[in-house]
Amino acid sequence: MKTQLLIAAAGMGVRLGGGGPKALVDIEGKPMLVRTLTRFAPLRLDDGAVVVVSPGHEALFDATLKAALPGTSLTVVAGGAERQISVANGLDALAPDTEIVVIHDAARPFVSQAAVQASVEAAEACGAATVAVPTIDTVLKADAEQFLIETPDRRSLWACQTPQTFLVDVIRRAHARASAEDHLGTDDASLVKRMGEPVKLVEGTPTNFKVTTPLDLAMARFVVREGLV
Repeated sequence: MKTQLLIAAAGMGVRLGGGGPKALVDIEGKPMLVRTLTRFAPLRLDDGAVVVVSPGHEALFDATLKAALPGTSLTVVAGGAERQISVANGLDALAPDTEIVVIHDAARPFVSQAAVQASVEAAEACGAATVAVPTIDTVLKADAEQFLIETPDRRSLWACQTPQTFLVDVIRRAHARASAEDHLGTDDASLVKRMGEPVKLVEGTPTNFKVTTPLDLAMARFVVREGLV
């Protein structure tokens, strides 16, 4: 089935303390987005990818990607105020014959190819899949005043990652329903589950962390320097 990669790269990195798009932050000599895209190259998903960026920065991203990845065909489109809107814009930019879409955060530059491939296979079989890792820490649920009310069994808890991979028809229907009902979800897989469709969990790796804070960025640079991926 024809599979296309969609990269969500519209974040501005406020928590990183930078003054520009988070996806273009340098990690040991390369923009984070470039490191992310190269993780998909062995699966031949980098060429033809759709990259959704913050409005007004399309030319900057286009120039950066052409310089770093010459010969790679990428479509850069503007996102929206919320990630859900950005992904919807990216879905509109997919090739007409795309059957499976792999949606991944630009801020996760160390995803494993095995997890990506497993998510594609699960989506082909089940319609929807998300990469995730079993929760190691005990998770506490609190009330509005921060008093403990419940300790869920961590054996059934997973921490969500990306990619989240879907049959294109499934994720488009999920987004259309969310838009019609003015619902803003936390991620794409939750939109699919909300309309009653199954979502398969595919186990990822701890190195597939999201670069959000200065500590995360320091960890990402350490991972590259030490060759840990």
